[in-house]
Amino acid sequence: MKYENNWESLNSRPVPSWFEDAKFGIFIHWGPYSVPAYAPKGQYAEWYGYHCDNPDSPYHKHMVKTYGADFKYNDFVPMFTAENFDAREWISLFEDAGARYMNLVSKHHDGFCMYKSEYAWNWNSVDVGPHRDFCAELKEACEGTNVKFGVYHSLYEWFHPLYLKNPEEYAVKHLIPMLKELIEKYRPNTLFTDGEWEQPPEVWHSTEFLQWLYNESSVRDFIVPNDRWGKGTRGKLGGNLTTEYGRIGTDDKVEADRVSEECRGIGASFGWNKYETLEDYLSAKELIDLLVDLVSQGNNFLLNVGPTPDGRIPVIMEERLRQMGKWLKVNGEGIYGSRKYCDSLDESIKYTKRGENVYAFIKKYPFGKITLSEVPYRDGARASLLGYGGELKTGNNNGRLEIDFGFISPENIDSEYVYTVKINA
Repeated sequence: MKYENNWESLNSRPVPSWFEDAKFGIFIHWGPYSVPAYAPKGQYAEWYGYHCDNPDSPYHKHMVKTYGADFKYNDFVPMFTAENFDAREWISLFEDAGARYMNLVSKHHDGFCMYKSEYAWNWNSVDVGPHRDFCAELKEACEGTNVKFGVYHSLYEWFHPLYLKNPEEYAVKHLIPMLKELIEKYRPNTLFTDGEWEQPPEVWHSTEFLQWLYNESSVRDFIVPNDRWGKGTRGKLGGNLTTEYGRIGTDDKVEADRVSEECRGIGASFGWNKYETLEDYLSAKELIDLLVDLVSQGNNFLLNVGPTPDGRIPVIMEERLRQMGKWLKVNGEGIYGSRKYCDSLDESIKYTKRGENVYAFIKKYPFGKITLSEVPYRDGARASLLGYGGELKTGNNNGRLEIDFGFISPENIDSEYVYTVKINA
């Protein structure tokens, strides 16, 4: 099918099924902003470069206090060394976490590229700083694993002279050629665009680019772009629909029949904020609850990590990822490849379906009997608890399926946080 240069046609393209099956991905915000690794509590550290020249900003005060009055954002680049970065170690961790795809921030709003680009001369990680192509290294490390390589790319750049002079000329002469270069050079599975909100999609020439992406590019059969293509497009137009820390578009909701993806950090920032403390980070229980909530609605979870400037993933982030991976090894059959089963009225129980099986995710261990109010009772229905051998007793409670856990102790189950009942009805 050939897609036309209009939203009706472009929106008719289905989101490739691999993405809807994957459910869990890793976001990576990493760049010169990782050197100061600073933001006031609750704000984004990756916006350091935007705020640091504003004398009234806490970012500026932090820069002057820490680095001196003459220090500039560009001076962080030689300090962005990545000497401890190992792409294979990262992907091994993501695979162990149960992630099925990753999005590297190939260019944030500061314009600094994490790969060699003809459109960012001397402002990319190959020409300056670490002198390494992180897109190339991570893509290679993904090969032969369960983790698909993808990228994030900012449409606008805070201080690009051409953007400040003429946004549409910037889009035509800089942004679109850069995007095409990125796509054809690295052939990513995802394209998470951002920084779209200052201009309408007509200025960005978004439909022309997506028409090329869907019809002519080498990734046309499998790439998953998102919905950030201009003012007013979030939650409405493009590929998968994105939320961010629970916030989306203009009306704070997405269309029910479209695949959506929530992205957030383990803490309150995407880029590493070394001033955050333990209380700012979600626990493994909170992250798994959120994953279950999202997947039960048919959505994906893109969880961010913010590496250090020398290329390490902070230990607390690694711990959270490994905790999620341990849970997914036991309970993943109810997550991967699943679809929405129903809206649950009980926040402590969520559901998915996969084939003929229904999965009930129970957030508090259910001692004794529990009735699954959303699952009708059927003769011959069988139930089992993932991470525990043997079947559970089932019964009929006013036409709803009742599960009897008997005297099973949580200590005898190879799972924690959330418990999954598999029902073959």
